[in-house]
Amino acid sequence: MSNPEICVAGGGSWGTALAHLLAGNGYKTCLWLRDAAVAEAVRNRHENPRYLPGFALHPSLDATTDPAAMGREIVVLAVPCQQLRGWLAANAAFFRKNVVLVNAAKGIETTNLATCAEVTEQSLGHLAPRYAALSGPSFAADVLRGLPTAVVLATADEALGHLLRQIFSGSAFRCYSSTDVMGVEMGGAVKNVMAIAAGVCDGLGLGHNSRAALITRGLAEMSRLGVARGAQPHTFMGLSGLGDLTLTCTGDLSRNRQVGLRLGRGEKLEHITTSLGMVAEGVKTTAAIHELARRLEVDAPLTDAVYSILYEDSDPQEVLHNLMSRRLRDE
Repeated sequence: MSNPEICVAGGGSWGTALAHLLAGNGYKTCLWLRDAAVAEAVRNRHENPRYLPGFALHPSLDATTDPAAMGREIVVLAVPCQQLRGWLAANAAFFRKNVVLVNAAKGIETTNLATCAEVTEQSLGHLAPRYAALSGPSFAADVLRGLPTAVVLATADEALGHLLRQIFSGSAFRCYSSTDVMGVEMGGAVKNVMAIAAGVCDGLGLGHNSRAALITRGLAEMSRLGVARGAQPHTFMGLSGLGDLTLTCTGDLSRNRQVGLRLGRGEKLEHITTSLGMVAEGVKTTAAIHELARRLEVDAPLTDAVYSILYEDSDPQEVLHNLMSRRLRDE
C-alpha cells in the first residue's frame, strides 16, 4: 500500500483533527460529513466552523457529503460509538473489500455491549476488513495546534500496525502500535466513565487527594473489566489506559469531565447534555459498562457510583459517603 488515499468519516472535532493531520502528512485525504455547509467551509475556507472554529485546517484537505468517499483504501471511523452500527449498515455498499478501517471512536454499545471492533466485524465482516483502533490521550485542539501528542494504534495484524503507525506519525504526533485491540478499546471506553467521576469530585470541591485516589482506583477497575473481556493487563498501563485516563480526568477540554463537574455543582443531566452541543460518550458508556460489569461479575464500584448519579438521580454527596464507607480490603 504505497501512498494510500484516505477518507475520514465523521466531521466532529476529533475526525477533523485526524483528517488535518493526515493531509499534513502528505496523504490525499477527504473528510466525510453530513452537513454540506460545513463541508463547503472545510474545502474553501479551511475551517470547521461548527466544531473547531478559528482553527486553520490543512489547505489540501478535501471534504464531501458523498458516501462514495468510503471507497478509499483506508477509512478512519470517527463516528460516535452508539451510532456506528446504524451508520455502517447504511453505508456498507460503499466500502471496498479488504478495506483498512481505523476506528477513532471510544465507547461500548449500550444495546449489545459490543466494542467498536465487534460492531464493525458484525456489520462489515462480509468484506473482510482489516481493523485497527486508535486511542490515547489526545485532545483535538492540541493536535491542531501542533502540540506533541502520543497515541497507540492496535490491530491484530502486526505488519498493518507498523504501516499505520508510519502513516499517522508526524513531527508532533507519535503513534505506537499494539496487538491488544480489546485492551485499547476497553481503556478508551472506561476512561470516559472515570472522567465523569473525576468531574463530580472537582464539582464537589473534594481536592487533589480525591482526584488522585479516583484515577488510581479507576485504573484498577478499568484493568479488571478489560482483563475479564480478554485484554492484556499491561495495556492499561499504557497510553490508551493510564495515559488517556489521566488526561480525561484532569483536562478542562474533556467533555466527560465537564459533565461530572456540572453534576457535582448541582446541575441536572438533561440540561448539561443539551447545553454541551457535543457528544459526551461517557454518559451512555456508563450504562453499558455498568451492565457489562454485572454480567461479568466484576467489582466496579466507581462505575456503579457514576451510574447511580446519572440514571438513578442519586445525590453525589450520598454516593461519595457510600463509596468511602465500603468494607475495607487489601489494595
